[in-house]
Amino acid sequence: MSTFQPGSHYAFPAPIPEADTAHIARKMFDIAYADRSPAQRLDIYWPADGAGPFPVIVAIHGGAFMGGDKRDAQLTPMLAGLERGYAVVSINYRMSGEATFPALVHDVKAAIRWMRANAANFLFDSTRIAVWGGSAGGYLALMAGVSAGVAALEDLALGNADQPSHVQAVVDWFGPTDFLKMDAQLAESGMAPPPAFAHSGPNSPESLLLGRQITEIPDLVHAANPETYLHEQAPPFFIQHGDIDVVVPYQQSAYFAARAQVILGLPKVYFELLLNAGHADPAFTTSENVQKVLAFLDQALRV
Repeated sequence: MSTFQPGSHYAFPAPIPEADTAHIARKMFDIAYADRSPAQRLDIYWPADGAGPFPVIVAIHGGAFMGGDKRDAQLTPMLAGLERGYAVVSINYRMSGEATFPALVHDVKAAIRWMRANAANFLFDSTRIAVWGGSAGGYLALMAGVSAGVAALEDLALGNADQPSHVQAVVDWFGPTDFLKMDAQLAESGMAPPPAFAHSGPNSPESLLLGRQITEIPDLVHAANPETYLHEQAPPFFIQHGDIDVVVPYQQSAYFAARAQVILGLPKVYFELLLNAGHADPAFTTSENVQKVLAFLDQALRV
């Protein structure tokens, strides 16, 4: 039986090593996509050859809404897209120690608007943009996918207000969705966290993200749930989760995918439960699985 590992959930562990990008010849680091925070920066990687315009993979790091970085090893699987002709844009965003929800969603969408406004200069195909993230990054990928046109989740004052922020495909690895159900779902699977590390606690990543203990603000939890914004015009989703994830229960992805399949139709929502896989398990980043993700993106973006 798996056990809850608070070190992987609270007090984000020591910095993850940087991704190895020394072999990538064409890249630019630390470009500002907005000017409200030093966190609003992105890195760009281009395929070795070609003048584009290249379809774009937006890489969104995880880290319990409180850690991680655009250049850490979470980026490695996304960089495989360079060999398939994708540009990869890895973004940072304001985390819970700096700003509460919906600031991080505003940042992701501001970055996408920046990409479209600057597409010609940076060789982007502004009609083919996908988002891909794990854990908190998976959550943000979902939010970017479902919230086109939602005014509360768009801060146009961050720049490029004339550009849309919708995306054409979403890849979500083990991201949370409905914060208030996480503890019960873990208990249902025999993996209940100790009370001091409950998701519903006052110092949980989810409570810190929303600015108050989540049990006291159900309306805000609802507003922060990607499922709230599902609509028929949402893009295709590729969702994977491990069945022994002791941090984010697999039911979070399973229930979101089931609801999305009802609203969007089965062909637009791929959901896979990876057996005997935990949170951020190496099973996600095998060459075989990464190629499966890229095949989905090729189809969704008509690459």
